[in-house]
Amino acid sequence: MQKRPTRTEVRPVASGEVVSGQHGDVAVASEATSALPIGTVVTNGGRVSATRFPGQAPTTPPFTREELIGLDDALKAASEKAHVRFSVFIGELGADAVADARAVLLSAPEPAHGALIAVSPNSHDVVVVSGVDVADRVNDRVAQLGVTAAVTSFRQGDLIDGLIAALRVMSTAAAAS
Repeated sequence: MQKRPTRTEVRPVASGEVVSGQHGDVAVASEATSALPIGTVVTNGGRVSATRFPGQAPTTPPFTREELIGLDDALKAASEKAHVRFSVFIGELGADAVADARAVLLSAPEPAHGALIAVSPNSHDVVVVSGVDVADRVNDRVAQLGVTAAVTSFRQGDLIDGLIAALRVMSTAAAAS
């Protein structure tokens, strides 16, 4: 008869590698997650989730709660459908938008398995980059489909709907590859 452990080891976890331990699988925080601000974590799905204290001004883009939930749901669904870690970046990209988008992708969890849609609203740049392990499925054709799906909504001033459309089209095309 095997002796059962009397205590359960409790450790704070965040997204990262899954390792096998005495009590089953345990997620281990990567070094990148240790640099996050207090109250911010990378979820198991790879998304960054942050909290605010009451009365604290939001530090998120000027989107409604429903828009952010819709984008979060679209990211999750696209990632699950295509087996690619989709991410979105909204912000200024420099003179070399592709190089800057690649740098952003490299800072994401599991960049080799990821794809990033980067949007620079002021310069009107939309860039899609993918990691080396998914480049055959999230290729130039899939990226072009995503950008085309997004641009119609972008022209109407609806950034979130454009991103959601791009994620849906790209995940469908990548899953079919």
